[in-house]
Amino acid sequence: MDGNSASRNSLSSGTVKVNEKQSWATSPSGALYHFGTSGISVAFATGITHPIDVLKVRLQMQLVGQRGPLIGMGPLCVQVLKSEGPKALYLGLTPSLVRSLIYGGLRLGLYEPSKSVFDWAFDSTNIFVKIASGAFAGGIATALTNPVEVLKVRLQMNSDLKQRGAIAEMRSIVSKEGVGALWKGVGPATARAAALTASQLATYDEFKRVIF
Repeated sequence: MDGNSASRNSLSSGTVKVNEKQSWATSPSGALYHFGTSGISVAFATGITHPIDVLKVRLQMQLVGQRGPLIGMGPLCVQVLKSEGPKALYLGLTPSLVRSLIYGGLRLGLYEPSKSVFDWAFDSTNIFVKIASGAFAGGIATALTNPVEVLKVRLQMNSDLKQRGAIAEMRSIVSKEGVGALWKGVGPATARAAALTASQLATYDEFKRVIF
């Protein structure tokens, strides 16, 4: 009897541990919490750093298809402020914030459930599982938000002070270039996000496990 009780207790304890381990993935409230907090955090950081992102895009696109001297971030910033005004540093802010909310939320919101699925399938959460989970989460998040990224870049490159809004710009892209234009560059963007998210989340997760 004692042996049977011990066996039942051990089995019950193991079941509780498994349920606890998988509770995050199966809890809608937990997933929404992580999606919301991650998305809001990324959007907040995006709002602060958006002027730098505008300058980055302008620097990457200067003298396209031409040869000539390139200017640095400082001179470009002065040039933009003089010719277009401070508002130019916030071109494309709305789609940028929308993308950050969705991308940031999905990136972390998909990581833990993906890890739980791997754990269920392979009974392991080693570093390779974390890398794969991070790559999946980052790749999916970027592929889904690529249209907003394209729209953001188009608006950031628009130096016309009478520019159209985000919705009007998206309609213009679709009508002139087709829906496929909203997924331009999705391959490299997805590969970059998969590698970035895999390295960031897997490293963070592993260090947290080792330290705590």
